[in-house]
Parts: sequence; structure tokens; C-alpha cells
Amino acid sequence: MNIKLSDSVKVIISQINKFGFEAFAVGGCVRDSLLGLTPHDWDVCTNAKPDEIKKCFEGFKVFDTGIKHGTVSVVYDNSVFEVTTYRIDGEYLDNRHPQSVEFTSNINQDLARRDFTVNAMAYNDESGIIDPFDGITDLKNKIISCVGNPDKRFNEDALRILRGLRFASVYDFKIEKATSDSIKTNAHLLSGIASERINSELNKLLCGIGAENILNEYRDVFAVFIPEITLMFDYDQHSKHHSRDLWHHTTYALKTVQNNPLLRVTMLLHDIGKPNVRTTDDKGYCHFKNHQNVSVKIADKILHRLRYPTDFIGDCLVLIKYHDVRFCGSKNQLKRIMNKIGVDNTRLLFDVQFADISAQSNYQQEQKLINIDIARRQLEEILQENECFSLKQLAINGDDIKRLGISEGRQIGNILNYLMDKVIDNELENDKNILLSAAKDFN
Repeated sequence: MNIKLSDSVKVIISQINKFGFEAFAVGGCVRDSLLGLTPHDWDVCTNAKPDEIKKCFEGFKVFDTGIKHGTVSVVYDNSVFEVTTYRIDGEYLDNRHPQSVEFTSNINQDLARRDFTVNAMAYNDESGIIDPFDGITDLKNKIISCVGNPDKRFNEDALRILRGLRFASVYDFKIEKATSDSIKTNAHLLSGIASERINSELNKLLCGIGAENILNEYRDVFAVFIPEITLMFDYDQHSKHHSRDLWHHTTYALKTVQNNPLLRVTMLLHDIGKPNVRTTDDKGYCHFKNHQNVSVKIADKILHRLRYPTDFIGDCLVLIKYHDVRFCGSKNQLKRIMNKIGVDNTRLLFDVQFADISAQSNYQQEQKLINIDIARRQLEEILQENECFSLKQLAINGDDIKRLGISEGRQIGNILNYLMDKVIDNELENDKNILLSAAKDFN
């Protein structure tokens, strides 16, 4: 396990050393370096006080980030480096932020306030790795473990609960028993965390390679901020199409789709409406007619509550609404889907359906997957041949309809949609004169 500091962070540390202070790269950048990953950010800690940090960087662009907590941001080589004074955190009264901080000259005291052992390491080229809580061993053993008492750590900052689960998911680590027990015991504290912070951690967690295992083992933790998922727990679908209960179908589908936040959130919520619409036939099999539309309504509430961006919500709801459409090899059917949701979302829909079907039973599974492959090829053929599937491609537009003496907006829209259907069904050629003639005959 070797660490190679970036040239830029070497300059930052060297600049601090010139003024007689020590400095280390700290936290996630050390963890990722030891894992052989390229750090996204390099954070630096030092025994220099905030005012002293600023003096070290006279001539650099410097601005206060969290000066109350000892953090100064330094701009170098078009990158921003957070430089923070060693500190001891005071009491946490809101399960999120310390009421006060005390600066210290001891790096070990600073590392002692951090969340997990794998994040409580520091490094510089002169001293090597500072690892008072044996984070290297936990990295080697693929373990997430709190620094000190887990209950204390999570009561200080409840977001650490999700952070711990996120790290376990992203790195496919196990969570040490005392830490795991504490996560489950203190999960209720997440109810006081801002929605924006939750959705940020949730997105990263869901995109981890270990997301399925974490969602299954800690499902009650996620239910604190998405209580709607509890109806899926242990829910037997009693269907030829399913061999898993609803929750395990959901988590398997989620891990199968590519690790894109939009697709992962879509899979988490795609079947959430099923328990609300179940009917049972005379053979004992369950059916879930219209579950996709009910899932859309439930997902809409969840995503707004968690303050997801408007565009993200819109795309997610579209994919949920159409996830149960079964492609049958018909180009006309595909064109109608492309017309309604666009090319990009149609491509994403294929991914959603592949993951959904992969999480189902073997019953008709092979043919369903073949149909998706056919639809993928057909979409590319439609685009390559410039076949008409949208109003933008139609040979006439609203202005052409107006010239026929029709001015009412709704009527114009109805005529264009009628012509679009006829073109998709190959009943009319996408030719301006032919379409104008058909528009005149529209009743």
C-alpha cells in the first residue's frame, strides 16, 4: 500500500512547512490512495492556526470556507485545497455539527474526532502514514469500523450512519459488528438530517457494487426516510413471473442495472406501488394491474420529499411509468414510445427493463430479453433511416394547419397527432402534400 501525493498537494504541504508548521494529507484521499484509487480531492490538515495558514499562503488566492471550524481554502493550479487546523470537536447538540471546536497541535487528537478508522489516517512524505486507529488493517480486511464508541460517533453526526453504509456499498466492505449494531440502533436519528444530505449519500450508496447487500441487511435504516418501502419487505408476489419477494426483486434489479443514480433510484422505486393494487385470480396467482402508475405517484412524493432535482424526478417517473411496457417486435410500438419519452429515455428504458426482467423468474424470461434486444436494434435502425416518430420530423407543422383556416390550438394539436399516428402506422407517407390533404379531411 503506497501513497503518491499529487504535485499540487506537495506544494501546499511544502508551503506550510516553510513557515515552520507541519501538514498532512488526511482522510478520504489517504484511504483512496491506499486502495489504489485516484483521490477526487486532497484535504490537508496542519498545526497552523487559521490566521497562520493565511500567512503561509500570502500571494495565493485564499478564502474562508469554515473559518469557525479552522478551515481555509487555498487555490493552486486551478484546484481548491481545504486546509484545516487540527482540532478537537466540542459537544454535538443537533446530531450534526459541533457547538464549538478547540484547536490542538496534536495530529492524533484531530484524527480521534473522525468517523471511521479508514478515514482517520494522515500522510506526508517525511513522516509517512499516521494511523493511530489501525485503519490500514481495516482496509486490508475490508471492514468499516467507527473510531472509538460507535454510539457516540453516530449521535455526534447522524449522517455518519449513511456515510458508513455508503462506504461499505462503494468499496464492497463489511461493517464491523459493534458499528453495525449501532447503525441499526441509532437509525432513527436520520429523521433529523436535511433531505439534500440524505439524497447525496443515497445516490452514492445506491451506485456502489455492494448496494444490494447493504439494502437487504439495513433495510430498516432506509425505511426511516423512505417508510413507503416497508410494504415491499417479505412481500410474496405469488406470480409465475417472480421467484423473489418484492424487496429482493427490487434490490437484485437495482444491482443489475448500470451504476447511474437515475437508473438505480428508478429500480429502487419501480415496483413500490405493487402492494396497493394486488388482485388474486382463482388459481391463487397475484396480478398487479396499473402498478406502474401507482408507483409513479408514490415515487413522486418520495423524490420531492428528498428534494431531488426537478429534471431528475421527471426522468425517473417516466422510466417508472413505462418500465412494464413489453416490447413485442413491433417498430410501430417502439416509435410510439420514442415519440412519448424521447430517444435518450427510450435507451434508458431498455436498461431498466433488462434489469427488471433479469430479477424475475425463468418463466418467459428468455423471450422477454430477446424482445428487448430486438427493440434496441430497431431503435438504431429507425434513427439511421431517419424514420419519422416525432412531430418535429413530420413534414407539416402547426403553421401549415393554420393556413388551412384552422386557428384553434387544440384542434391543430389533434390534427397533428392524428397525422403522426397515421405516419407511424404506415397508413400515410410523411409527405407534405399528402399530409395536408389528410388534414383537410380530418373531422
